[in-house]
Amino acid sequence: MTDSDPDDSEEFGFLEPEEAAGPGDEWEEIDVSDTEADRIARQRDREFDQFRKRLKDADQFKVEQSVFDDATFAAIYKLVQDGHVDAFGGPISTGKEANVYEALGNKDGHDRDVAIKIYRINASNFRQMREYLEGDPRFEGLGSDKKQVVLAWTQKEFANLTRARQAGVRVPEPIAVERNVLVMELVGLVEERARRLAEVDVENPETAYEVVREYMRRLYAAGLVHGDLSEYNMIIHDGELVVIDLGQAVTIHHPNAEEFLRRDCRNVAGFFSRQGLDREWQDLHAFVTDVEPEPGGTPDGPDGPDPTGDSDA
Repeated sequence: MTDSDPDDSEEFGFLEPEEAAGPGDEWEEIDVSDTEADRIARQRDREFDQFRKRLKDADQFKVEQSVFDDATFAAIYKLVQDGHVDAFGGPISTGKEANVYEALGNKDGHDRDVAIKIYRINASNFRQMREYLEGDPRFEGLGSDKKQVVLAWTQKEFANLTRARQAGVRVPEPIAVERNVLVMELVGLVEERARRLAEVDVENPETAYEVVREYMRRLYAAGLVHGDLSEYNMIIHDGELVVIDLGQAVTIHHPNAEEFLRRDCRNVAGFFSRQGLDREWQDLHAFVTDVEPEPGGTPDGPDGPDPTGDSDA
């Protein structure tokens, strides 16, 4: 897929879906009440205080204090205690809503690199988060408290990643979640990061398109719509196409699920059309939902409603 690694243009492998209980209707209720990390932060025992001081004194955190309140330090402390994190590394990326850090974890007694995503409790776009949470049956009754919204969003991303993996979609493996901290597989290395689909020369767009549309259909069959799928939320690593950023993904029961799906289809079809393929978003939508387009288009018109508001899209 890249000039430096021509082998990446070979066939992408599909994951085998796991046995699922149903089409995503069986979502568990997600609890955003205080966790063990909150209790640790309130108790402030000596061991936690020493752990907190070591992290705060580390060079990579000296300019990141706005991300780490006491409860966030306690969440990381709890993840270390539970064996999900052995050592904390430097930042991979920083953003308005979250920072991502490299860390060392273990699996079956062997070291492995993991990513730690820390959502800011004072996230500036928490109202946008609420738009994706409201209407999701997993979050009925969620209040307007900013802390609860961010904690719910973190839990939501973990649940979405888990559901996607069970459906056979290649996403980063979710490992653990504690409060506003998510531990997941690190795809690629900091020194040699995986590249977004938008950053590579797609030498075999037909194959890549087949993988993307199959993953979209598997997500939909599992009761999920990505909601922000584009060439910027898919990466290439070791010949695999990996879907990322599932925090905003909604269930098919969300009132805006159809709008989000159409937007995803437009984005994906548009990208691959620019790669030289003749692809229409309506055909992709029909494949994903496993229905044939009605004669003359959808009931809303020959092209259906434009979720972007741009009739020329």
